[in-house]
Amino acid sequence: MGVIGHVLPLLLLLVPAAGCHRGVRFENQVLTKPGVRYRVGEVSPTWERVKVASNDLAWFVEDTGHALQVNSTCQGHEDAPLDVLTRHLLQGFTERQEVEVQKVVVDEREALRSHFLAKLDGVPVELLFVVLKKDTCVYDFSYVAPLGRFQERLLDFESLVHGFHAESAS
Repeated sequence: MGVIGHVLPLLLLLVPAAGCHRGVRFENQVLTKPGVRYRVGEVSPTWERVKVASNDLAWFVEDTGHALQVNSTCQGHEDAPLDVLTRHLLQGFTERQEVEVQKVVVDEREALRSHFLAKLDGVPVELLFVVLKKDTCVYDFSYVAPLGRFQERLLDFESLVHGFHAESAS
């Protein structure tokens, strides 16, 4: 099985404690679900939106194996530092190698941007995570690329993250 066959199962591993899609709406780049509402930036039409039970939003490019995901957790999460929350996203990966970790600002909040090399079932991948806490929620963004193809879709990930804005859920 190649990288493409591994990426969708990979998305299932990214946020193992997240909820289901009940009551989730995504229109005009705004996701609404019970207790949370947020906007994300646009991704190119190359991406196919897929439903993955452990994510609010997920996209996949079948011919390349690239994947994007966004998730929010507003209840039942630990009030842990951003680096600990990022380590949770690495569950299921082996041979993890940190490439770069830096603090950035997303939607007027400090966020942790973490780039890793890793393997999933022996298949090498590159990972980029952005994790932030805002109000009572934790938001995480993940980008998965086949090794050596990281730069190909990175701008779409950047657009997704830079367009993020948490809104009132009322």
